[in-house]
Amino acid sequence: MITFNYESDFVLSNESIYSSWISAIIESENFLEGEINYIFCNDDYLHAINLQYLNHDTLTDIISFDYTEGTLISGDIFVSIERVLDNAQEFKVSFEDELKRVLAHGVLHYCGYKDKSEEDVFLMRQKEDEKISMFHVER
Repeated sequence: MITFNYESDFVLSNESIYSSWISAIIESENFLEGEINYIFCNDDYLHAINLQYLNHDTLTDIISFDYTEGTLISGDIFVSIERVLDNAQEFKVSFEDELKRVLAHGVLHYCGYKDKSEEDVFLMRQKEDEKISMFHVER
């Protein structure tokens, strides 16, 4: 089950479309969907988590806590909406596209993809693009 929680003024429209898409990402990687919680917050909220749990004194767009067991994907994914907005401007993409990238990024970590080395980052970006292309809104 995928749930969306809000610790900021931001509210995701069409939660069911995003939930179905994230479920499809998990299935496409041959994993099973467990409990996945997305928590949308601001920079201060995520910075406090970064300090408390990771001892990193930096701003970031996403922090994920992985509770996956075997092929059952579970975890908490914290997303700073302020960072997503700034990154969208920096990379000259829409807010919606950058948000999709971050949402996919978090669940891809649970599927075993890393982003520590250059090779890992390259593969992660390819996977993000692949998964973003799976996002469809019924018209």
